[in-house]
Amino acid sequence: MASHIVGYPRMGPKRELKFALESFWDGKSSAEELQKVSADLRSSIWKQMSEAGIKYIPSNTFSYYDQVLDTTAMLGAVPDRYNWNGGEIGFDTFFSMARGNATVLAMEMTKWFDTN
Repeated sequence: MASHIVGYPRMGPKRELKFALESFWDGKSSAEELQKVSADLRSSIWKQMSEAGIKYIPSNTFSYYDQVLDTTAMLGAVPDRYNWNGGEIGFDTFFSMARGNATVLAMEMTKWFDTN
């Protein structure tokens, strides 16, 4: 019998992604360090799923922030206030859309359902 899993917690067993994000946002670490932690975490998660006998391991389930923001970025639906000129959306623009910064507000959060 083949097994499949739809998704897997992305923060890590010791909340590695959370701490890496907070360090990056505080300016205590670089984008490269955040990317390294993220790549190591994804690799570890894929290995765990494989070792658990999951045959069909999902891809593209990782997110630095959330999947709605990922889709917004993937579609290039960046509001003009972020001064994005096309091309790759870097961390500065991506996280400004999510959290805002000193010069621009974050995108509005929308609750699609009346649940938490």
